[in-house]
Amino acid sequence: MRTPLSRVRGLGSAHEGTGHFWKQRLTAVANVPLVLGFVWFVICALGSTRAEFAASAGNPFVAALLILFIVSGVVHMKLGMQVIIEDYVHGEGAKLAALMGNIFFCAAAGLVGVLAVLKLAFGG
Repeated sequence: MRTPLSRVRGLGSAHEGTGHFWKQRLTAVANVPLVLGFVWFVICALGSTRAEFAASAGNPFVAALLILFIVSGVVHMKLGMQVIIEDYVHGEGAKLAALMGNIFFCAAAGLVGVLAVLKLAFGG
């Protein structure tokens, strides 16, 4: 039985409430312009040399948008995979291992992506 305060706060048994839902929706909305900007950047970079591409990615504005794209995408991916794992993996040990693997994979993917952009931005 839930108390009226619990219903208002939206807290379930995990005590996360709608926070997870809103984080996923926020990253989804943020990803729309970021993905469009990334696609535009890639289309503009077609046919350029590595040096020209590095110079384009080295622009502080472009580098910042690329990093935002990576971080927002990785956070969205982590949240989405977490929901899938929690819903469809039934063994507690397997669920824990999958959730940990999801966190480590997303952190590693985000770190590698951000470091790659920073390397391009700072003349790597």
